[in-house]
Amino acid sequence: MPEINSSTLNAESIIKEILVSDVYLETDIDRLDVDANLRDEYGLDSLGFLELRTRCENRFDVSIADDDFNPVNFNSIRILAVFVDNLQKSQRNAAL
Repeated sequence: MPEINSSTLNAESIIKEILVSDVYLETDIDRLDVDANLRDEYGLDSLGFLELRTRCENRFDVSIADDDFNPVNFNSIRILAVFVDNLQKSQRNAAL
């Protein structure tokens, strides 16, 4: 199981907002299960995943490589939050 910390929990909240407000997922934000599969449980399609990627890059100020834009990293809100959190840290360290 991925390591969960306060920045990951914050990322989960932001991703939930993105899904409801920007990707227009037809689910109440409070009812989103962070461990549910985004494609299977919420019906996110390829365009939805592209929009989610773009919004995450903008909101978290990261660049998601094409190789990292895959079903493993975008499986659930929690997995995506951990991925984005780790990406922010690695990109910040690379800039030092």
